[in-house]
Amino acid sequence: MMDCDPLELRPGARVWHGFIDRTAQQALVEDIRHVVEAAPLFRPVTARGRPMSVRMTSAGEYGWVSDRSGYRYEPRHPEGVAWPAIPGRVLDIWNAVSGVDRPPQCCLVNFYDADAKMGLHQDRDEADFTMPVVSISLGDDALFRVGGTARGGPTQSVWLGSGDVAVLSGEARLVYHGIDRIRPGSSTLLPKGGRINLTLRVVD
Repeated sequence: MMDCDPLELRPGARVWHGFIDRTAQQALVEDIRHVVEAAPLFRPVTARGRPMSVRMTSAGEYGWVSDRSGYRYEPRHPEGVAWPAIPGRVLDIWNAVSGVDRPPQCCLVNFYDADAKMGLHQDRDEADFTMPVVSISLGDDALFRVGGTARGGPTQSVWLGSGDVAVLSGEARLVYHGIDRIRPGSSTLLPKGGRINLTLRVVD
C-alpha cells in the first residue's frame, strides 16, 4: 500500500489514487477468485424485477442481495452456501483507511463488464451510519459520481483507476453515489478486462 494523500471530493468523501500497487492488486484479484469459487457471481434483480447490469457476490458474515423482496443483507448466498471469509489483504486496506476499530462484516464484490453501470443510490441498509463505507477498485477505470444526501442537486465526478480506494464517512456517509460508465481496456489487470469493485461495510 502506497503512502499518498487523499483527494477530498466533499467532507467525508475521500479518494486515494494509486493506494494499492500492481503486485498487491494482483494478489487481491487472486483472493477474489477464491471468493467467487466458494460463492459464485450472480446477477441480482431490483424489487421491480429488472436485472442489474453488474454481477455480484460477497464475503464475510453477511452478503448483500437484491430480488423482488427488496434490498437486504443475508447470512447465506442465494444458492444456500455460506459466504467465505473476507480475505486478510482486504481487511488490511479497511484498517488502513476506515478510521474505525470495528471490522467490516460484508465485502460486496461487484463485477462490471464494459457496459455495466450503477445508478445513484445511498448505502442505507446498515444499522450504524457512523461506520464508513470503503470501496476498492481493481481493473478498468470507472467514472464515480458523488452527489448530496438528497436526491437531485449538483454532483461531481472522478475517474477511479485500478488500485484506487474511496471512503464515504461522516457527513458523506449517506450521499448519493454511483458509477456512470466503465472505460474498457484502460487496465491490463484482468486478462479479459472489466472492473472488480470491493465494497466493505459494517452491517449490524
